[in-house]
Amino acid sequence: MEKKIEQKLDKVLKGPAFERRIRIRNFKDHFARYSISFGGISVIAAVLLIMFFLVYVVAPLFTSATVEKFSTFKTPGSAQDETLYYGIDEYKDSAVRFTQSGQLLGFSLKDGRVSNEQELPLNGEEITSFSLVDEAKNILAFGLSDGALLIAQYGYEVTYPNDVKTITPKIKYPFGEEPLELGSSAIEKLALRLNDESLVVAYQETQSSQISVKSFTVEASFLDDSLMLSEEGEATFEQQVDVEYLLLDGSMRNLYLVSKEGVADYYDLSDIESPELIQHVQFLSEGDAISTIRFLLGDYSLMIGSEQGVVYQWFPVRNKDNVFQLEKIREFKVSDNPVTMIAIEHARKGFATIDQAGQFDLFHSTSERHLDSFEVDKKGLSFVAIMPRANGVLLETKSGQLINYNVENEYADVSFKSLWGKVWYEGYEEPNYIWQSSSASSDFEPKMSMMPLTFGTIKAAIYSMLFAVPIAILAAVYTAFFMDAKTRQWIKPSVELIEALPTVILGFLAGLWLAPMMEANLSGFFAILIVVPIGILLFGFSWSKLPKSIRLLVPEGKRTLLMIPVVFLLGYFAMSMDKPLENTFFNGDMRHWLTYSAGIDFDQRNAMVIGFAMGFALIPTIFSVAEDAIYNVPRYLINGSLALGASSWQTMVGVVLPTASPGIFSAIMLGFGRGVGETMIVLMASGNTPLMELNIFEGMRTLSANLAVEMAEAEVYSSHYRVLFLSGLALFVFTFFFNTLAEIVRERMRRKYSSL
Repeated sequence: MEKKIEQKLDKVLKGPAFERRIRIRNFKDHFARYSISFGGISVIAAVLLIMFFLVYVVAPLFTSATVEKFSTFKTPGSAQDETLYYGIDEYKDSAVRFTQSGQLLGFSLKDGRVSNEQELPLNGEEITSFSLVDEAKNILAFGLSDGALLIAQYGYEVTYPNDVKTITPKIKYPFGEEPLELGSSAIEKLALRLNDESLVVAYQETQSSQISVKSFTVEASFLDDSLMLSEEGEATFEQQVDVEYLLLDGSMRNLYLVSKEGVADYYDLSDIESPELIQHVQFLSEGDAISTIRFLLGDYSLMIGSEQGVVYQWFPVRNKDNVFQLEKIREFKVSDNPVTMIAIEHARKGFATIDQAGQFDLFHSTSERHLDSFEVDKKGLSFVAIMPRANGVLLETKSGQLINYNVENEYADVSFKSLWGKVWYEGYEEPNYIWQSSSASSDFEPKMSMMPLTFGTIKAAIYSMLFAVPIAILAAVYTAFFMDAKTRQWIKPSVELIEALPTVILGFLAGLWLAPMMEANLSGFFAILIVVPIGILLFGFSWSKLPKSIRLLVPEGKRTLLMIPVVFLLGYFAMSMDKPLENTFFNGDMRHWLTYSAGIDFDQRNAMVIGFAMGFALIPTIFSVAEDAIYNVPRYLINGSLALGASSWQTMVGVVLPTASPGIFSAIMLGFGRGVGETMIVLMASGNTPLMELNIFEGMRTLSANLAVEMAEAEVYSSHYRVLFLSGLALFVFTFFFNTLAEIVRERMRRKYSSL
């Protein structure tokens, strides 16, 4: 019998069917092993590819400028005739040269070929001063030797002779070819500003100690496109410094009289007939002198080049007395040679310099980046002009050559300091962290500090965690350890079902229902935070004092259900206390009291709303993971603790919580990670104000919400676009760092309590 059994077993174990099963099983084992390995490696590769793509998009932000020579040719016209200004068309095809003798020379930027030549209508007079009125609109002003003023505006005419695109410079005179009479002698210093409604001119006549200021009203002619002027106001005052530079800013209110030694008088022209001296200031240190001075884009900041090779940026700042005072904001070291000229970018806060030794340098003021520097001509440079799109530079050498450079410098306005450090922006009282990426104004100074967004991200996550963690963890403890199995079977899925709610719905409710209700019942909401916990404790204490026969009517595991109506009643009671509390403690209006008595700013959509709304969304995530960790504590540990005489709470605190602590910690970090990446709730309920304030009554803007708001309007591959990708990279790194830290802590906790 045994022999027959052995023969049958031997046949089964060594037969073809058995070998086929072994081969199939081995195939399945190998397939599962390699499939799982491939899947894991694919996930890691996908994450690395995402990170690589983010780095690929962000990396160009921190590259330097590239400047390459395109063409070199002889300066059009006479090299001995001093250049007053170069105008360049935005396509880098043609340019126009204005000279001291009154010539206008249009020429090609490819080979220097002169396309047209004109004379300014000087009526036999000489140009004694020059002022750049509006570089964006190509308006120039010339002071003449007879005390007259000529205003010209150049442009470009595009024609297609023989189907060939031809750009020809042209010039017109908005106020006519007849110069405007200002004084009786040659105009030595000139500053002029023009807008659609008015014209303000500041000037000094030859060998005069007086500065004259005139304002005119600009009116359009009904007969043609010309403009007419009617004098509105006039003032004359004695200069306090030996004026070398006369400057009038874009607002037409700030007039600067600057000496060669760097001493300046700052006047307010709000009342044109009685200019007010605001400040007497020393721009430079002792022994230094000004070599050149210009307004930065926007005509607000003064860029002052010195004989010691430094460029200083100054602009008016409102002080504590609400009075504007000039402040030195930053400085740029160029070389050890005098800075002979500064050229300004037409659409950004960038500038270029040339020095006495023929060196060219490229900077950006806001980001404080020195982008490029090289020697052009040892004989020296006499003029520098930046092309309208900042994609080229035209340099005139003292040897009579014009050199045309192509410039690749897309992301000059971004640096590590402008992204993460405090920056002193124009018009602000002090350096600060500001996010304001766009504006309708062409001379806008982009403010792309990542700090307010990072701060807002952490603020939203922390306030929501303060609400979610205590509720979720305590609920998990009770559900997993104290609740009976039957009740747990429907309580746990019910809580987890909340996670299925779309966050856009939660954000919608938070922004349009919760925020207004919280504002209208502010003291009632604060009463909830006090009344509900205390009421629950009192109810529990009262329940423990009831006769045992009554308490046994409700099974121990189901007693939590009694708390549902209690919590609702306590919440209703707290909200009904809103008006009495406001009348007693806050003069009838808590919001008004916060703003005007306590000095605390209040926004309807604020961090408190986010704490409630996003905390509600995080509770299911934290609860589910923590509850599983507590429920899966080995039963023999619990039974052993109870057998040794420990109570249920002692067992929970001394055995269950330490054993489940790695899982509980993972639940908290998982909730924090979701809070950091949450978009729709903070987008709809936070107010989207990029502020760095701990105030619970003010809003914030998070990195994820900022991406959702601004990515659609960002120009592809612009600085703004790449900084938004940098926000995504920051979120990626932030999440990776905290997840890694959480895993390290969780693993240490697991090893520590694994011996229990």
